[in-house]
Amino acid sequence: MRHVEVRRLGLMPYPEALALQRTLVEERRANRVGDLLLFVEHPHVLTLGVRGDGGRGHILATADALASRGVEVHETGRGGDITYHGPGQIVGYPIVDLRPDRCDVHRYVRDLEDVLIRTARDYGIDAVRVEGLTGVWVGRDKLAAIGVRIARWITSHGFALNVSTDLDYFNLIVPCGIAERGVTSIERLLGRPVDRTDVEERIAAHFSEVFA
Repeated sequence: MRHVEVRRLGLMPYPEALALQRTLVEERRANRVGDLLLFVEHPHVLTLGVRGDGGRGHILATADALASRGVEVHETGRGGDITYHGPGQIVGYPIVDLRPDRCDVHRYVRDLEDVLIRTARDYGIDAVRVEGLTGVWVGRDKLAAIGVRIARWITSHGFALNVSTDLDYFNLIVPCGIAERGVTSIERLLGRPVDRTDVEERIAAHFSEVFA
């Protein structure tokens, strides 16, 4: 098993989490810390990717409408299009050195998908990959989004798993730029509340297995 230190950061504004990741990437590169998996929950925020306009064209709400609902917009430095983060969502930021034997960007993303698929299946949810699309899906709906940054084989950013997320906020955007598909959550699929800490523990266990 690969040893990964899990840090639970609680509710943290997006810019603060971004700055922390940048610091920890440098700490990891200098071997001052080992591999980390950060769990965080963000206040309502739309995050933009690095390609093109980052997904600004996929914001459906006006600036005033976003402000009235307390939704901020931030650039990220990660791959992918626009996505939403908010309460009820588990955001995971692995700060991991992929050297020497895992230096493959596509494999890393597939491995993250595998972690989340295994986690969903712990709850009896048949989550899958969809050819040509990043993330984890149940039917036509996205359960988890993935957007990563890898700099000299140190990872940052990561995934967002909808647990008890208010899915109405996704109506403010075209999630990940994919108009013809929807979003879902563990609680919507199960029709009952789920303990967030239990989900985090399952993610951490599967992360250690997949990255062993």
